[in-house]
Amino acid sequence: MYRAGLSVLVALVLAGCVETTSAPVSVPPAYEPTEVSQGARSMTVADFTRVVSRVEPVAERECRNRTNGANCDFRIVVENDPSAPANAWQTLDKSGRPVLTFTVALIAEVQNADELAFVMGHEAAHHISGHIARSQEKALTGALLGGVLIAAMGGDASAISSAQDIGATVGARSYSKSYELEADQLGTVIAYNAGYNPVRGAAYFTRIPDPGDKFLGSHPPNAQRIETVRRTMATL
Repeated sequence: MYRAGLSVLVALVLAGCVETTSAPVSVPPAYEPTEVSQGARSMTVADFTRVVSRVEPVAERECRNRTNGANCDFRIVVENDPSAPANAWQTLDKSGRPVLTFTVALIAEVQNADELAFVMGHEAAHHISGHIARSQEKALTGALLGGVLIAAMGGDASAISSAQDIGATVGARSYSKSYELEADQLGTVIAYNAGYNPVRGAAYFTRIPDPGDKFLGSHPPNAQRIETVRRTMATL
């Protein structure tokens, strides 16, 4: 039961790296980019395509240089559900190819190409850093420990299952904030090497709700993320 839901749990933990709503975010099917909402303030379809054409080759190069045998052929798509909140996330398709998905609302919300390039680099960095696999490992460890503990205390099958679910959540989220900061750091490098200004791009965080520093929260405070970008830029 737990193993079947592991990939879904990890997807939810990693999803919403730049989410601007507190509503639960599912991982919907991806669609090829067709038309960006006319409500976009500064980003047009041509702008989005241009950012993709510059960021994807850099992300692919960084992926090949930093990994050993990973699939580095990024597929960048737009979720064209107009009701989907502003969000972006990284997943893998059935063949293991990395997919970076952006909602129309997020594209409409960014104010310049630097912001979009930074978000794109950040999502690519999740794949390059192997965050899905690492989160699955942490979730599995947490589930096993939780199940063993309750079993040792004489818990029944239902209690053991609940403990596994809780353990998986704790295990996956224990490192999610550090994964976000790692992705911010590498995303800065990718955006910079693609010819964009990551510090200007990270200004996106000044306009979205701050997740603060919640216990077992999935995202670090916005100020910490911006500072990570600034420190990384100082080394480039």
